[in-house]
Amino acid sequence: MAEAHSAVAFTFSITSEGLDVNVNRDVFNLIFQSGVIAWKKRLGRLKNTFRIGIYPVTPLGLVTIIVTVAALKFAGWVPPLINFEPFFHFWLGIFHPKVSQVLESLLYGMFICTMMTIILRSTLKLLFYYQQWIYEVRSIITWKTKMWLVFINAFKFIGHKPLLTSFQGLLPKLSVPTVEDTMRRYLCSVKPLLSKEDYKRMEGLALEFQNGIAKKLQFNLVLKSWWATNYVSDWWEEFVYLRGRSPIMVNSNFYGVDAVLLNHSDIQVARAANLIYGMLLYRRKLDRQELNPILLNKIIPLCSAQYERQFNTTRIPGIEKDTLVHYKDSDHIAVYHKGRFFKVYIRYGGRLLQPCEIEVMLQKIVDDHTPPCKGELQLAALTAGDRVPWAKARTEFFSKGKNKIALDAIEKAAFFVTLDDESHSYDMNNPSKLNEFSRSMLHGKGYDRWFDKSFTLIVCANGMVGFNAEHSWADAPISGHLWEYGLSEDVLNLRSDAPISSHLWEYAIHVSTREGYTEDGHTRGTVTDPPPNPIKLEWDISEACHEVIKTSLGVAKALLNDVDLYILSHTAYGKGFMKSCKLSPDAYIQIALQLAYFRDAGKFSLTYESCMTRLFREGRTETVRSCTLESTEFVQAMNDKNKTKKECIKLMTKAAQVHQQLYREAMTGCGIDRHLFCLYILSKYFHLDSPFLNEVLNEPWRLSTSQTPYQQTDKLDLNKNPEYISAGGGFGPVADDGYGVSYIIAGEEVVFFHISSKKSCPLTNSERFSKNIAQSLKDIKDLFSED
Repeated sequence: MAEAHSAVAFTFSITSEGLDVNVNRDVFNLIFQSGVIAWKKRLGRLKNTFRIGIYPVTPLGLVTIIVTVAALKFAGWVPPLINFEPFFHFWLGIFHPKVSQVLESLLYGMFICTMMTIILRSTLKLLFYYQQWIYEVRSIITWKTKMWLVFINAFKFIGHKPLLTSFQGLLPKLSVPTVEDTMRRYLCSVKPLLSKEDYKRMEGLALEFQNGIAKKLQFNLVLKSWWATNYVSDWWEEFVYLRGRSPIMVNSNFYGVDAVLLNHSDIQVARAANLIYGMLLYRRKLDRQELNPILLNKIIPLCSAQYERQFNTTRIPGIEKDTLVHYKDSDHIAVYHKGRFFKVYIRYGGRLLQPCEIEVMLQKIVDDHTPPCKGELQLAALTAGDRVPWAKARTEFFSKGKNKIALDAIEKAAFFVTLDDESHSYDMNNPSKLNEFSRSMLHGKGYDRWFDKSFTLIVCANGMVGFNAEHSWADAPISGHLWEYGLSEDVLNLRSDAPISSHLWEYAIHVSTREGYTEDGHTRGTVTDPPPNPIKLEWDISEACHEVIKTSLGVAKALLNDVDLYILSHTAYGKGFMKSCKLSPDAYIQIALQLAYFRDAGKFSLTYESCMTRLFREGRTETVRSCTLESTEFVQAMNDKNKTKKECIKLMTKAAQVHQQLYREAMTGCGIDRHLFCLYILSKYFHLDSPFLNEVLNEPWRLSTSQTPYQQTDKLDLNKNPEYISAGGGFGPVADDGYGVSYIIAGEEVVFFHISSKKSCPLTNSERFSKNIAQSLKDIKDLFSED
């Protein structure tokens, strides 16, 4: 109760000498500092809103233009573009004529400046609508694109350094493709997967849909696209994520792992403190809009809307659908250690706590051997099981008393931290270690991560780290941006205690010479004032609630025990060789995956590759259907002894070009699946049955793939120092009889593949599939090497 006692601002008692008042000045000072911080944030947001609203004009440029135009108007050198005299005569008649003339000139200057700002912003917005350039990146550039480049680059000299969301109001809206185009693309995508009879049947269903209810559905979808900021994103978030009633652990949440080639501090609380501090610095930059917007080809901005809910966000379970709740700010994090939950403050005395202070607080948690409350150990299993039981339990058992206070502390935390009691590492000679590491990040024990938080930072007992992220609030690149920033902060503070390897992928580890840890592995810095003590959360778990926890844990255990996860560290070659073949590395890998899947399953399958649509406002993802006629022709040629290597190379090149074309179409709003998804949602709203949509939306994605992006920050040059790159991350299998494959092209020499499937399926085996991937990559390299 020491924390509660010190939180009282004043006390009083009645004595024989009268009223004795004891004022705690420190608490009043803390209250005052909190108010100052809150007002600073409000003023900062107001200032940033103004800067964003006038971009690309700078505040200084704004003032300069107003004063210049006003001076010219006052001198009579600027002809009036609009007659303000009646307005000024009525409102400014009370002033002296000279004062009235000055005010009139200033208002005139403001009018001209407003018009110029509107014209500049409208011009920039029109330039962003032009997307033909993306089809000319590796081909002949047309004169239109050359002119566009001239104008778009001119704005770099006009505008000030953009804030994170400076471009949001300038990005184009996602337009709705025509039904005819989507039908044509869809039929082309399924042609290599269907027999002639099945294809003809599907062609008939598509034509029936196109000439029937599609017209009504398309009309309403176009209306929505005019009214809404993005015609896909809100429905995608609701129906794909929030309305799902099955567990989000494994099925929805994804994970990321450490930069495994570096030697970090093996002191758990020190590593955790540095990572927590790095993420809090990132949050501060995010709040202040100081993060650089991601620019495609260093020219075109990507939408930054998803960043808003990265921190202070929790998914709240519901009976029919869940809700995402985002809090403006949070001054604490929630920490889990050996079955206990703690509230840990991250600000004290009006400032952010330093890593050495955070380490002290975390060490107190580790040294605290108080046993968990009854039912507390496995409490987080509620977030890992089915959503409806969790929603009911939350209403019944966590809506009042101790449980509500403790749950609020978790849900309102900036993020969740788990101090694991297990160690994990990377060993090139023992791949199973990385497999176990990744499994721990994906699901842990089923009760030691709070899967509803926007993300959980997981710190292993030996200092290795990873994260588990909830998916509904944003896509993987947003979490990847934070992860890259946090690891970069940590890399810049590593201690030097190992030799630099002669080759990046030798077992010797390359360690930075920067010193942010002490020689014995602790965080640097000296604690002068003791930081606030961690607050152990108290629970009152009834028998009925405990039964729900046990049921949820049973569901979670069954799910995680069925996960077959294997990590392939492909070190034979990386993107350097792929580029030397004059092929896109992504297309190269996708075609290799088609070859591997065919060898593994003996057939082709509908393939999902995630592609971002953040060229548009509030864009999220679109699907690239990677299994094409061209890729299947190449795969069949590779398994045909009568085909020459030159023929195979020609087919591979053609397949890669087609894949790149499909990727560009998906990026520019001409994909298939999001359009069909929205038409399907509308058909349900109108109670219109469509055999075509029912069949399309129920097709299984037996091969679901995604590439993990990197180099989203400029803190480190990951192309020159690929050993700093995280080993990527992954997700659970999408289909019961399929594979989930996530890959990161980590520099010139290595590609990490995270392969998941279900043990219960006799047709799949993640390790076997990894061997097929490795062999396919080798066979393709042999083609081009000999050529």
